[in-house]
Amino acid sequence: MMILTVVLIYFLVLFGISRWTARRSSNELFFRGERRSPWWLVAFGMVGASISGVTFVSVPGMVLSSNMAYLQLCLGFILGYLAVAYVLLPVYYRLNLTSIYSYIGQRLGQHSYQTGAWFFLLSKMCGAALKFYVVCMIMQQFVFEGLGVPFALTVVAFVLLIWLYTQRGGIRTLVFTDTFQTLCLFTALLLIIYKVMGAMDLSVSEAASAVLSDERSRVFVFDDWSSPWLFWKQLLSGLFIVVVMTGLDQDMMQKNLTCKTLKDAQKDMCTYGVAFLPANFLFLALGVLLAQFFESQGISLPAKGDELLPMFIADSEQLIVNSSGIATSFLMPVFVLGILAASFSSADSALTSLTTCYCVDIRRQEHDEHLRRRVHIAMCVFFAVFILFFDTINSKSLIDAIYTVVSYTYGPLLGLFAFGLFTKRKVRDCFVPFICIASPLLCYAVDQIAKQQFGYHFGYELLLLNGLLTFVGLWVTSYGVKSK
Repeated sequence: MMILTVVLIYFLVLFGISRWTARRSSNELFFRGERRSPWWLVAFGMVGASISGVTFVSVPGMVLSSNMAYLQLCLGFILGYLAVAYVLLPVYYRLNLTSIYSYIGQRLGQHSYQTGAWFFLLSKMCGAALKFYVVCMIMQQFVFEGLGVPFALTVVAFVLLIWLYTQRGGIRTLVFTDTFQTLCLFTALLLIIYKVMGAMDLSVSEAASAVLSDERSRVFVFDDWSSPWLFWKQLLSGLFIVVVMTGLDQDMMQKNLTCKTLKDAQKDMCTYGVAFLPANFLFLALGVLLAQFFESQGISLPAKGDELLPMFIADSEQLIVNSSGIATSFLMPVFVLGILAASFSSADSALTSLTTCYCVDIRRQEHDEHLRRRVHIAMCVFFAVFILFFDTINSKSLIDAIYTVVSYTYGPLLGLFAFGLFTKRKVRDCFVPFICIASPLLCYAVDQIAKQQFGYHFGYELLLLNGLLTFVGLWVTSYGVKSK
């Protein structure tokens, strides 16, 4: 009952924010937020929007298999945010873009434009559905399964809720709901850490010492060139993941483009880019503390890292007893709140950006409000279908699955933007769709050959390889006449 109360209050607040921000519904409000969002509000909200339900569940468990090596990737993220702030944002603001893929059309041509937009639609739908699957799975396991509610109904209900609070205000609403959801996310995270510390009778300083002295707190890997966690691989991969997943992603950039000026957008980008490192450290530190707690209780650690935090939450009634000898019961609602905040802040913006991309880039009807409303409904339907599809095939760590998908589907976007920004050559536009399809296939073949012949395992650097193959294909089929 307490969990359902938390869920109800959470959505009532979201609907209240939606009603306040969408009093004057229009496409300008939905797509661009009328370009009047305070940069600091966008920055704070973007921290939560960048941390999905996958992060909330999977990152703490990563310490079981790779220690804190994930922070190497986060260091690369900071470099990536700087690149986006000072290379890509000036272009987007100078051209006054609603959709960032309009740049591809202006620079390379219509076939290139449509290819980039369709690759985004596929990539974002896959990635966002995988991420949102987490909240549906957790809520089903801990709440609705006991009530006899089928998983499909849980998915449909949550997607319907997203549609209800985004269908009028769009990106304007999300700037404010993201702020609320980020606050909920970190409140939940800190409360869970506090409860684990209490269960282990640790003060803040003792908990910090316990984390830093644990062998699982190792961050840097310099001694194994075949490891996907090698520092230089992770640093470079982190840089390009942010450039692609943020700088070339309509979902992430649409909020940044609601800032009043370019300088405000750059301050926003740099602020939440730096904040990403300590935020992820907290998740990993929680993972170390959880591992220590289970070991101290003589409980075997789960085989999958994704199960570490959920296992603790599920067993908290039996594992944690407060100083009065009474079992605590607030952890489950807190966990659910964190999962809801992390997942909905990602999914709602994904659906809004998918609607924007289709209306602006595919249909080229930015000002048609009736089309926007129909497309937003259609995107919600497809989103639910994708979530149910991934429920039948998921068999690996969710965060690795998402980044693997991204490596193959976002790579062509990296190649297209890099070619447009860093060369003056003109592409043969009709060849571009074939190049963008061939590059991921060739990338997959190279990955398989490297594993079988050389024992080399590609990590997140698949994204860089994919973008490079696309860039080379565009160069080979281009000619040296300056574009207009």
